[in-house]
Amino acid sequence: MSPLLRRTPRKKPTERTVTLIGKPDCHLCENAEAVVEEVCGELGTPWEKKDITQDEELYRAYWEQIPVVLIDGEQHDFWRVNPQRLRAALGG
Repeated sequence: MSPLLRRTPRKKPTERTVTLIGKPDCHLCENAEAVVEEVCGELGTPWEKKDITQDEELYRAYWEQIPVVLIDGEQHDFWRVNPQRLRAALGG
């Protein structure tokens, strides 16, 4: 069977990891954190917060897009985080 047609098992929300990349004193980052905290709390999804001012690589990659939300290391959203879209992406 073609790899394109093969279905991979979908991960449960508790098996995913959400990463919020932002910086201090950023109102969009604070709003995004509230959404991530709420949605991940509802679904039992672990999440972490990373500060671009403390990581040169993250700064170069995302400084124009913060806040950035990654799901399992892949970019999901930036600037504004939609709770329904995040919930759906996590399988909730």
